[in-house]
Amino acid sequence: MAQSTGPQAPQTAAVVLATTPAARLPCADGTILDRLGGQLDTLPVREVHVVARTSVPVGPGPADGSRGLVEDLRCVAKIARESTGAVVIVPGDVVAHTEALASVIEHPARDTTALVSDAPGPVPGAAPPGGPLTPPVRIEHGQVVSAGSSFHHVPAPNGVFRGVLQVGEADLGGLAEVADELADLVRAGRLGSVTGAEVGDLILVGLVRRGVPVRASRLGVLHCERVSGAAAADAALRGLAEVDESAARLDAAIKPDDGFVATYLVSSWSRHLVKLAARLSLTPNQVTGISTGLAFLAAIWFSEDSARGRLYGAALLCLSFVFDCVDGQLARYTRSFSPLGAWLDATLDRAKEYMVYIGLAAGYTAGAVAIGPWWGTIWTLAVAAMILQALRHMIDFSYAGARADAARDAAAQTPLPPRPLADPGDAPYAGPPPGPAGDSGLLRLARGLDRRQATRMLKKAIVLPIGERMALIAVTAALFDAKVTFLALLCWGGLAAVYTLTGRIARSLS
Repeated sequence: MAQSTGPQAPQTAAVVLATTPAARLPCADGTILDRLGGQLDTLPVREVHVVARTSVPVGPGPADGSRGLVEDLRCVAKIARESTGAVVIVPGDVVAHTEALASVIEHPARDTTALVSDAPGPVPGAAPPGGPLTPPVRIEHGQVVSAGSSFHHVPAPNGVFRGVLQVGEADLGGLAEVADELADLVRAGRLGSVTGAEVGDLILVGLVRRGVPVRASRLGVLHCERVSGAAAADAALRGLAEVDESAARLDAAIKPDDGFVATYLVSSWSRHLVKLAARLSLTPNQVTGISTGLAFLAAIWFSEDSARGRLYGAALLCLSFVFDCVDGQLARYTRSFSPLGAWLDATLDRAKEYMVYIGLAAGYTAGAVAIGPWWGTIWTLAVAAMILQALRHMIDFSYAGARADAARDAAAQTPLPPRPLADPGDAPYAGPPPGPAGDSGLLRLARGLDRRQATRMLKKAIVLPIGERMALIAVTAALFDAKVTFLALLCWGGLAAVYTLTGRIARSLS
């Protein structure tokens, strides 16, 4: 449940392509371009460059005059070379929720990201999916693996690019090279009849074909439409009013497919606490502090030798986990992330759990005379539970690090060759197949279980995530005693460790 200390300083430069007549269509905020400029003013954007078919300044920032698509692409390349941070490319004729733009520009990764919609469907008054203003894309595992334009073909598209493309600082050199190469191809007439409205579409094609990882930011219920006339603009503006932007932002902050306890017993109502925390101007780290304090109080109550103490401790532990969920949800809701916050959250999760172990063992020891001979080994059980939990986390984190290192080494040794940008009908790279031939039967079974919600939740529960662990501790401590709690943690945790280790080995050998 990563979180942070606060928003970062603005580092993004925006390139607004006001090259179509629709950018100057009137609306309540002046023109469509004026409306977009007002939205960018509310986002962490350092500067705005307007590329227009005139040298006269228009819209929210200085204008670069251009006479056509070639000059548009050259302007983008120039800005990419001069920028010191991420660059976001936005059509001047886009009508979007501010939250849709923010999902790309305010994302803490500030990586290369395309705003896309899943399962394209017709929108009244808007350009049809797959048309000149809504180019098709293929999305796999959260990334755009194939992108199209009026010239470039996409095999088996499953989404639509909505025109907003951010290029991370690490990829700015590639952006400049792609824009210049596209300009040369347009000048040579090798991209067919592409139009000036397709600058962002062509750049996305170029980045994807060059192997640049492009994260897909999904619109969900939000709207982002490029318009071509007054009727389309009016329809798109009416569509914005049909969506509660604040509620959509809150929904996006809640993980939809977490563990069973977190998803159904906490996240189903914790949004109310997220809104309250935001209204009180609490930071995610402050909420983490509240969660830690509640866990400390739970440990104190567990250390009391009484049924009442165990019951109160269980209640406080459950409340601590609720706030542990809320801190991550608040971080996503306010988009206030940092490496320090993520590290602090993960570290305190372990500290809270071990504090509770100590409290349970101390309480059991205090009543050892009445309970029986188990008191002599209760600390052994507590230490064994701590060691097992530490080993399970080591397996998870070391495997993730090893996979990342292996992927980097493989990419360095056998990089994906750049694909031509001017081959009509060429099928762009579509990513790895969903089930490699070398997969074991165990992995194929695991993928089959992922297709159903019930079995997917069962798989998540088997590995004993933090929500299930806190629930297990609370229930067994309240109804029984620390001996039962530690034995349950060791049995279930041992099964989870074997399951996880078996899966890691199978994936490593496949």
